[in-house]
Amino acid sequence: MSTSELSKYAPQIRRDILRMVHACQSGHPGASLGCVEYFLALYGELMQHNPDFQMGGKNEDLFFLSNGHISPLWYSTLARFGYFDTKELGSFRKLNSRLQGHPATEEHLPGIRIASGSLGQGLSVAIGAAITKKLNGDRSTVYVLMGDGEQQEGQIWEAAMYAPHNKIDNLIATIDYNGQQIDGPVDQVLSLMSLRAKYEAFGWIVLDLPEGNNLEAVLSTLKDAKSKLGNGKPVMILMKTEMGNGVDFMMHSHKWHGIPPNDEQLALALAQLPSELVDY
Repeated sequence: MSTSELSKYAPQIRRDILRMVHACQSGHPGASLGCVEYFLALYGELMQHNPDFQMGGKNEDLFFLSNGHISPLWYSTLARFGYFDTKELGSFRKLNSRLQGHPATEEHLPGIRIASGSLGQGLSVAIGAAITKKLNGDRSTVYVLMGDGEQQEGQIWEAAMYAPHNKIDNLIATIDYNGQQIDGPVDQVLSLMSLRAKYEAFGWIVLDLPEGNNLEAVLSTLKDAKSKLGNGKPVMILMKTEMGNGVDFMMHSHKWHGIPPNDEQLALALAQLPSELVDY
């Protein structure tokens, strides 16, 4: 799929996200809208993955979502790339649904390998998966996405020390650096200072991605990251995104971190996101 063809999925996935959180009046649209291009790059081009899902993922690239509250984005991506029928998106956060508010494994939803959303844990899990692949002679790549506010969690820094020390060089981690968290701007809640300096000091290769809502830029940076694997160090991408990207009144604020749109707001948002694809 070409970049132009892949980019056609972006407005539709954003439509899915908005309709899902609106229907149940619950969920996290802000960062979900902001990370669409990253998910498209992974599932549309970068990752070797199989919708005929096997939990072990042998000889496949693996993706782990640490900031599990952006599950609407992940569910839409999985459905649009064939893991399950898009009609199931309408069950988001409903009783007995496989599409829980935070990804879970007991419902056996294809594509989901860990329960996530208890922040700070995804990097540790991804390191474990990467070690397993190395021990098994599996040359596939492990990817993990975290939030910037999540970097305030202590377990992140234990994992950040562990990976370079143990030469986990089949791992690409990304931080969604939108500068917002549920209580306000990240720098006001608890400043992260220089994440580049911190991760480099721990022994990571660090790449900047200042245009995280530009699909071509995301693809280019992820390819660059993959080219640097196998040299004894993990790779960290600092990806600048805009929370609520694609919907003007949801951008530039932490307000939409975890608030669903009402009927009028949904109509206004969908009008900004025309799509050639079909709503579920």
